[in-house]
Amino acid sequence: MNEPIEVAAGLVFRKGRLLITQRLAGGHLAGLWEFPGGKRETGEGMPDCLQRELAEELGITVAVGQCVETLTHSYPEKTVRLEFYLCELTDGEPVGLDGQELAWVTVDALDAYEFPAADARLLERLKTETLWWE
Repeated sequence: MNEPIEVAAGLVFRKGRLLITQRLAGGHLAGLWEFPGGKRETGEGMPDCLQRELAEELGITVAVGQCVETLTHSYPEKTVRLEFYLCELTDGEPVGLDGQELAWVTVDALDAYEFPAADARLLERLKTETLWWE
């Protein structure tokens, strides 16, 4: 089996809503919703990776906080190791710079969006971690 692809993802909350983005058509898991972030480059720390990816994809600056979930998930075509971090939006207003859709969702609206299987455990946690949404 190949080495897992390391991915950092941000949980960016604002006024009781969480930022999610839609995966682009033509890519892996196209059309599903996800927490923004991306693949770690060689020699890059996960928080640095997350800051770079959110700047490149959404044009925002974030303060990366605590890692709240780490998991490894195997899809038929690849294995990913995901680290999810609480983030504070410090500058900018998110825009899908690659053409991706984005949404600010409430905890009650999460079920209306389809996420990759790897996110299932975190989605359940999001429904119970009320302090994250404040």
